[in-house]
Amino acid sequence: MNAKTVLKSRKGISPILATLLLIVIAVAAIVVTYAWIMTYMSSAGQSAGVMLYDANVRFYDDNGTKKIDIDVGNSGTTDTELLKIYVGTSTANLQDMTTTALQIPLPAGEVKSLTLTYNWENGTTYYFKIVPKTGTAIEFNKKAPTS
Repeated sequence: MNAKTVLKSRKGISPILATLLLIVIAVAAIVVTYAWIMTYMSSAGQSAGVMLYDANVRFYDDNGTKKIDIDVGNSGTTDTELLKIYVGTSTANLQDMTTTALQIPLPAGEVKSLTLTYNWENGTTYYFKIVPKTGTAIEFNKKAPTS
């Protein structure tokens, strides 16, 4: 048997089998993509459940004791608890203002007011960090009034 006979005797796959094979490959790719997207979306949805924001910060003097009121809101869809509050004059030197975990409940859609006793100075910018039990910590800064 020579080379010409071998080439002539080869047969390809039928067009129907080729079409079915392409459909199976396409469906498998769709299933894998769907599974990946659903996994990604469920994990992204859980982390977006708690979304903290600073509603208001007020510096004031209460009969010689300097205090700071911080209103913290949760615009997410999941309840959480506020555990830690940090305050400082820069992000590098934040000091923990809680001796133990606060465990202040913050339901979804609500705002809670926190009062800190802190010796702040007029015109100084202060940096805050509030750590919830679930979700991402919020960091922001506010400037104390000048007088």
